[in-house]
Amino acid sequence: MAHFKDEKTLVIIKPDGIQRSLMGEIVSRFERTGLKMVGMKFGMLDEKRVWEHYNKDDAWFLKKGAKIAEDRKANGLSADKEPIEYGKDIIGALVKFMTCGPVLSFVLQGNQAVAVVKKLVGETEPTTSDVGTIRGDLTIDSYAIAAVDDRAVRNLIHCSDNVGDAQREIALWFTDEELVNYRLIPEAILYDVNLDGILE
Repeated sequence: MAHFKDEKTLVIIKPDGIQRSLMGEIVSRFERTGLKMVGMKFGMLDEKRVWEHYNKDDAWFLKKGAKIAEDRKANGLSADKEPIEYGKDIIGALVKFMTCGPVLSFVLQGNQAVAVVKKLVGETEPTTSDVGTIRGDLTIDSYAIAAVDDRAVRNLIHCSDNVGDAQREIALWFTDEELVNYRLIPEAILYDVNLDGILE
């Protein structure tokens, strides 16, 4: 079994984070926790791979789409598409957003990396994210305005939901050769059981 300190997670700073020049602010929040950067890429994402990244099936599309159709009817709007199509529109809007400009993708490693990153990132909807989180502090977008504008919510950042998703997503965007295995000096403070070598 791998040591807890070897857990990895994927983070993508989305086009809105890049356009608002928040890369340094966001990366520094993760670095301050003690997580280690082991891979990084800046550039455009491939549309086909973004669909793979979100990894949704017809059951998910149908469930989400049925809710959208129901909400549209309840608000006096037409629901002229099949529910599954409304569900696919959710991911379609995300794909369009994620490929509209460059992104910064990176892999972080450390004890409970997935949970630590999720805590720092905050809830998916910025307006309901806690103060102190990246989304809560740095953006004010909401599902409501995104729905009115017929676009994906601009929440600055993607992070893996769980360890399984992290492993799948990292393999989608990074090769093993692109991930660097190295020692970071502060790891001694976090993981050296006896803090050997602190005293001279």
